[in-house]
Amino acid sequence: MDKFLLASINEAKKGLEEGGIPIGSVLVIDEEIVGHGHNRRVQNGSSILHAEMDCIENAGRLKASDYKKATLYSTLSPCDMCSGIALLYKIPKIVIGENKTFLGPEEYLRTRGVELLILNDNDCIKLMGEFIKANPELWNEDIGE
Repeated sequence: MDKFLLASINEAKKGLEEGGIPIGSVLVIDEEIVGHGHNRRVQNGSSILHAEMDCIENAGRLKASDYKKATLYSTLSPCDMCSGIALLYKIPKIVIGENKTFLGPEEYLRTRGVELLILNDNDCIKLMGEFIKANPELWNEDIGE
């Protein structure tokens, strides 16, 4: 398994252990993790702390040139908000653990020149599928349903 996807899965599991939604993300530049995060909406009472937002926040201030060579990993297909932050900072590549339980605006990202690698990893699918089945109201809140 890809070590950066594994780091994202570990972030997702950390979020679940904290009572949150199991989605994790890491930001990689030059084969090094420079930011990591997990969905902390529940834990922090936040409306915006999805995994990718938390990850990029935790990476701190980076130069535009750094973002342009970064890869964003996420255990789940990024939503509109999280796709937007990738577009804002011109992150050229997103590696997606799975898009079976949720499909973000992947086609739009592609039209904007973002390379997507969709792994449909069984661990990611199982983690989200079990969570959604056990917590449908919380999941619907997270995706604005």
